[in-house]
Amino acid sequence: MSTQTAIRRPEPTPAPQRGGFVRALGRLASAREASILLAVVIVIAVVTLKNPNFLFSPDGYRDLWLTPSLLLLVAVGQAVVLITRNVDLSVGSVLGLSAYLTGRLFIDIPGIPILAVVLLAVVFGGLLGLINGALTAFAKVPSLVITLGTMYAFRGINVLWTGSDRVNASDMPKAFLQLGTAQVLTIPVLTIIAVVLLVIVAWWMRNTRAGRECYAIGSDPGAAELYGLPVTRRVIGAFMLSGALAGFAGVLYAARYGTINSQAGSGWELDAVGAAVIGGVAIFGGSGTVWGAAIGAVLLMTINRSLPVLGVPDFWQRAVVGVLIIGAIVLDRMLAVRQHRRLIEERETKR
Repeated sequence: MSTQTAIRRPEPTPAPQRGGFVRALGRLASAREASILLAVVIVIAVVTLKNPNFLFSPDGYRDLWLTPSLLLLVAVGQAVVLITRNVDLSVGSVLGLSAYLTGRLFIDIPGIPILAVVLLAVVFGGLLGLINGALTAFAKVPSLVITLGTMYAFRGINVLWTGSDRVNASDMPKAFLQLGTAQVLTIPVLTIIAVVLLVIVAWWMRNTRAGRECYAIGSDPGAAELYGLPVTRRVIGAFMLSGALAGFAGVLYAARYGTINSQAGSGWELDAVGAAVIGGVAIFGGSGTVWGAAIGAVLLMTINRSLPVLGVPDFWQRAVVGVLIIGAIVLDRMLAVRQHRRLIEERETKR
């Protein structure tokens, strides 16, 4: 009597699943922000090889942290507005007005607490942002047109208010001016403040309903309104946040430079837009992160500091920034088209 022996095939060993930390590293490495951060590191390395003082001197190391801090704040607010498919071209003028307001408060109200000055400047910036947001949301006029007008209007008010006068460092308290030079463990206080605010805004955009609705509005404003999202409220809120951050940057500008005239903040609006776009925030709204905008600000300011060290004339410095912005827009468009095609292919495959 014979017995049949069943031969079992060995079961395939399941592939080990990657842990959460490894998956997080994979997502980080593939993120747009990682490539921008890598570009920052490459720029610093190349310029340091050319001139070691760029990084290894006390002033060079400090400026590496300190220089992007103010633009980082303005770019974060700009990124939130861009995500809602709008743009705020008045942030430079808001910064200048807030900086001069800061100096005038110290001059006209002797002994005023520094915290009170900070709060007044932030509220002032937020009110200017409210004007931009209300005109955009209720007048149904493109924000590019509205904020272009308010950019010149706010700058004109600043020139009229300032005249030929200026605020000097001697007009402001020493404790306030020390804020612009103070350090904690070799890291400037202004940088620490900027990073803390960046983390707060990034958390708000990612984890709150209001932040996620900003992305939905930017992706398709009409659909968002039909779905019942508070489009008007979110757009106004985004402009108010941008104005408040620009106002706060104006306070830090006064502490950092000590001298404020009618041209304070001039041109910062384009740098803020450039930083956000370079950082991966879509100019057409709906995608990008404030982290990317912050890293874009660091890259932009690092390049601005690097090119003179490399002997590049001033004209080509602006040209390089322009090329970066155009390249970022083209890359963003290419990625959007590629993603659209991939979605269509997946839809056809499922049928």
